[in-house]
Amino acid sequence: MLNFIYYPVSGILWFWHKVFGFIPGLGPDNGITWALSVIFLVFTIRALLYKPFVKQVRTTRKMQELQPQIKALRKKYGKDRQRMALEMQKLQKEHGFNPLLGCLPMLAQVPVFIGLYHVLMSFNRTGGYGPGRLHLDPELNANLGNYVFSVDDVRSFLDARLLGSPLSAAMAHGDDVFSAFEASALSSAPPSRTAIGFIAVPLMIIASIMTHLNAKHSVSRQSAAVADQPQTAIMNRLALYVFPLGVLVGGPFLPVAILLYWVANNSWTFLQQKIVYNTIDAEEEQKRLEVIERRDSYAPKPGAKPTSGKKAAAGQADDEVDPDDDAGEAGPSPTTDRRKPQAGARPSTPNRARGSKSRKKKRRGR
Repeated sequence: MLNFIYYPVSGILWFWHKVFGFIPGLGPDNGITWALSVIFLVFTIRALLYKPFVKQVRTTRKMQELQPQIKALRKKYGKDRQRMALEMQKLQKEHGFNPLLGCLPMLAQVPVFIGLYHVLMSFNRTGGYGPGRLHLDPELNANLGNYVFSVDDVRSFLDARLLGSPLSAAMAHGDDVFSAFEASALSSAPPSRTAIGFIAVPLMIIASIMTHLNAKHSVSRQSAAVADQPQTAIMNRLALYVFPLGVLVGGPFLPVAILLYWVANNSWTFLQQKIVYNTIDAEEEQKRLEVIERRDSYAPKPGAKPTSGKKAAAGQADDEVDPDDDAGEAGPSPTTDRRKPQAGARPSTPNRARGSKSRKKKRRGR
């Protein structure tokens, strides 16, 4: 039913198994080869999801910046859900972000996990319960292919050991599951729960710690307004404590390869968060410094009086027109420029104006 997931996942796993199988000292039947194939399957998927993750981070930060406006919309249109949805769409379109992008990387990993779990369980279909378990005879199981993997690949996987543990074995598996490893023609020794626990328990602890650290890093990036919301506070507690505890509780029921997947995935997430968040913080710090630099460029120099708008305009006009420099080009000044009076107008000179004023004073004295 989910072959459109199983075949691509098994194809990527098959590709990396062939790549590492050609490395001298490893070979296709080595447990390290199969372990590296699982790890690089994770890295391949996460590399494809890198750009969506960056968009997720930017979208989350944009939503935190718009929280005051979102709260105002909820307060204004809280009872009218249709109008509220329309206003939210306008706000999202205005600022150019889509909240669904924030869920894409996480949702894309769900089918990968399901596909990997099913493909790994399909290497051993002898017993137990769950997807891929058909309760086949051990010899029949060792002579059936697994999606893109051939019969030889299936036998190689069943025979591979990582520190003495089969990759598809779990601590809680029964003896009927272990019989498939004994039936492999290449198998040298049957697995034991002690050997499985020797590799599974450290992987469980590492996966749990990395889950907690990733959650802690994400919570620390939340703004105070977002972190104080009741729903966010509950989700933060679940991510910080319940989910890591779930890894420890569910670890004994998971195959070693799934625990490897978990450790590799959480390790990639931890490093990716550090790189992406530091890059975005550096970009925002650079923008902040540019704003401060532009603001300081318009500020008056130390010791200089700030100029008003009119004085600044006058100073600018004086700079544009210098009477000393342009005297030769502009001709005589207005006081020495004698022009003919207009028709019907009496010529007026500065001397005549002074004489009229002196005569008026004499008349007043008399």
